Amino acid sequence: MSRRRLLLEEMGIGPLWRLRAPMPVNKDLAAPRAAGGERTTIQEVPAAKRARSTQMVKPRNSTGVPGTRIESASDDERRVQILRMDWKELKASVAQCVACPLHEKRINTVFGVGDEQADWLFVGEGPGAEEDAKGEPFVGQAGRLLDNMLAAIDLKRGENVYIANVVKCRPPGNRNPEAVEMHSCEPYLTRQIALIQPKLIVAMGRVAASHLLQTSASIASLRGSLHSYQGTPLVVTYHPAYLLRSLPDKAKSWADLCFARETMGTIQ
Repeated sequence: MSRRRLLLEEMGIGPLWRLRAPMPVNKDLAAPRAAGGERTTIQEVPAAKRARSTQMVKPRNSTGVPGTRIESASDDERRVQILRMDWKELKASVAQCVACPLHEKRINTVFGVGDEQADWLFVGEGPGAEEDAKGEPFVGQAGRLLDNMLAAIDLKRGENVYIANVVKCRPPGNRNPEAVEMHSCEPYLTRQIALIQPKLIVAMGRVAASHLLQTSASIASLRGSLHSYQGTPLVVTYHPAYLLRSLPDKAKSWADLCFARETMGTIQ
C-alpha cells in the first residue's frame, strides 16, 4: 500500500482521490511575480478600516529592535512601524506585544514556523493550549492531522511551507479570536505575508478566511473557488481542529487540498 493511501486512511478519507492534471494557466487568476518581486493583482481585497486608538507601541531603538513603550500611540503609527520590520524585529515585537488583552494570560507568543521563503502559506485562527505551552503553531492533535494533510499532497512542515495564525496569543478557552484581538495582530500577519511572498495561501477555517478576505461568507460558499489576498491566490478549507470533530468533512478538506495543489501547478 502506498504511503499516501496510508496517510489518507489515517485521516479517515476514502476512497483515494487522485490529483487531476494541472489546469491551463489563467493569467487573470494566477499571475506571477513581476520584476522586483511584486505580483500583479487578481482581485484586491479591500483593506480593513484602521480606527485610531490609544494602544501602546514599542518603537525601534538604535539597533532597530522594538524597545521602550510609547503611550497613546495610534493604531496607524503602530501599524506603519510593524510593516517596516525585518524578520528579527518582527519576532522581537511579537514576543513583547501587549497591544490587546490576550497577552495577560499567555505562556508564550506563537509567531509562526517554517520556511521564510515558502511558496505555501497555511493560516489558522489562533494557538491552542499545547501551542501556547510550546510557542509553535499546530503541535497538538490538530497539528498532527495537518502534518498528515500536508504529507498527502507531498508537502512537509518547514520545507517550502510556512504556518501561521491570525492571532499570536491563545484566546482563553480556545474560543474564537475577537475583533479587537485580530485587529491588534493584523499588522504582524500582514508583514509576515509580505516578507514570505508566498505563491499560494491556504486559509484554514472560517476565522482565517473571514479575516484575510474581509468577508462574512460561510466556509461552504468560499470553498472550491480561487480567491485573492492582495494579489496572492488564496484557497479556503476547514480548520484541522474542526475536522477532528466533524469526520465527514475530511473528504471535503481533501478535495480542497487537491484543488490547492492543482492551483499551485498553474502558478509560475
